[in-house]
Amino acid sequence: MSTALGPEQKIIHFLNRISFGPTHAEVERVGRLGIRAYLNEQLQPDLLADQRLEEKLAGLKTMRLSNRELIELYPPPQIVRQQGMMPQPTQAPRAIIVELQQARLLRSIYSRRQLFEIMVDFWTNHFNVFSAKGADRWLITSYDRDTIRPHALGKFRDLLLATAQSPAMLFYLDNWLSASPDSPGARFAGPNNRRRGLNENYARELMELHTIGVEGGYTQKDVIEIARCFTGWTIRQPQQRGEFIFDSRIHDNGEKNVLGTRIPAGGGIEDGKKVIDLLASHPATARCIALKLARRFIADQPPAAVVDRAAATFRQTNGDIRSVLTSLIDSSEFFAPENYLAKVKKPLEFVASALRAVDAETQVSHQLFRYVGRMGEPLFLAQPPTGHPDVASSWISPDMLLTRMNFAADLVANRLPGSRVSAETLKDKQSFLQLVAPGGLSPATRAAVADREGPQAIAIVMAAPEFQRR
Repeated sequence: MSTALGPEQKIIHFLNRISFGPTHAEVERVGRLGIRAYLNEQLQPDLLADQRLEEKLAGLKTMRLSNRELIELYPPPQIVRQQGMMPQPTQAPRAIIVELQQARLLRSIYSRRQLFEIMVDFWTNHFNVFSAKGADRWLITSYDRDTIRPHALGKFRDLLLATAQSPAMLFYLDNWLSASPDSPGARFAGPNNRRRGLNENYARELMELHTIGVEGGYTQKDVIEIARCFTGWTIRQPQQRGEFIFDSRIHDNGEKNVLGTRIPAGGGIEDGKKVIDLLASHPATARCIALKLARRFIADQPPAAVVDRAAATFRQTNGDIRSVLTSLIDSSEFFAPENYLAKVKKPLEFVASALRAVDAETQVSHQLFRYVGRMGEPLFLAQPPTGHPDVASSWISPDMLLTRMNFAADLVANRLPGSRVSAETLKDKQSFLQLVAPGGLSPATRAAVADREGPQAIAIVMAAPEFQRR
C-alpha cells in the first residue's frame, strides 16, 4: 500500500495494534473521542471500569489464591501419595494452568483495558516462564497476577526487580538452587541435602534476553559475577509455601565486578539490586526494549529511526513504559502505509480478534484454548526462555494456517462449545467487511466472497490476509 491511510483505515489500524482487534463499539468510540483521547484512556487502565470481564472471571477461583493456598488445594502428586489420598481430576495441578489460560483469553476478548492486556501479553513473553516445570505449576498464577500485571505499564526497573524476586522465575531458571560453593549453607542447602553450587542460568538470561541483549558487550566473566550477586535469592519451600526469601547463608559476600562496575564486598541482597539498577539503566537495555516494542507495534523489521527515538525516550524517562509506547504510537512510522496490515497475528491475537469481531458470547472452553495451542501458541507453555516469537515467519506454516481456517469455520458455524455468534451478526457480511478492511478487499479476497453470504462469507474473510494480519 502506497497511499496515506484514510480516516477509517487509521482507526482500524490503531485498534489492530493497541488492542486484540477492533469491534464496532470501539471503532465508534475512537471516532467519537479521537485517537489521542482514546489512547490516553488506555494508558490509564485503572480508570476504566471492567465489570463485564470481572463477571466472566468470577468463577475462576484459582485467580485469587496465594501460592500456598494453591499448593494446599491442588497438592503435588507425591504429597497425595504420602498422605494416602485418592487423586481427584479436579484437584490436579493442571487445573491451575487451565484457569490461567481461560483468564488470559477472557481478558483478551472482553477487557476494556485492551492496551494493558496487550502489554501483559508482551511482558509475559519477554520474561517467559514455562508453567509446566515442577513447582511453577503452582507459582505461575502469582507470577501473572503479582509480578507482571502490576508493572505492565510502569517503570521497567520495577518490573525487572519484580521478575528477579518472583518464585516462578527463580524456579524456572534455577536461581533458587544457586549458592556460593564456599558459603556456610552450601553443603546441605540443596534438594536431598546435596551440596549447592553457582548456577548461571538466570544471570545469562537476565542479560541476553531481559535487558542488554546478546550484543550488549558482556562476557562470560560478567555472567559469573552476576550469578554471584544473585546467590541467596531463593524460595522458601517451593512446593509447600513458594515464597521469595534472601538466604544470607548461601550468598557470596565477596567483591564483584559487573560490566566494569565494582560492587563492594558485604552487600548481601543489595548486590542483586545493584545489578538490576545497572542493567535497567544501561543504554543497550534501552535499545533492546525499544526494538522489541517497535517490532510489536510497528513492523517485524522496524525502521532504525523509530527505534532510536523510542530508546531515547526510555533513557530520558528512566524506563517509563507508558512514555515509550506514546513515542511509538505518536511516530509517523506507526501510521505509515507500508506498515498497514504488515504484522501477522499471533494465535492468541487471531482467536481473540475473531471472537471480538463477531461479538461472540463465550465462556472459553477447553476446545478454544486448545485451538490456540494447535496454532502454535500454547498459553503459558512456551518452554524456552525466549517465549513465543513476534515475527510473521513463525506463524504462517501450512498446518498453522489450516488450523486457523478450521477455527474460523467452527466459530461461525457455532460448533465451539461455550461460544455463540448471533444469527443477525452472521447475516451482515458488509458490516463485517467494513470492520476488517474499510479500504476494500484485495482482488483475490473480493472474488472469493463475491457470491458468498452469511457464515461462509465471514469464515472466508477470516482466513484471508486482510484478517490474518493486523
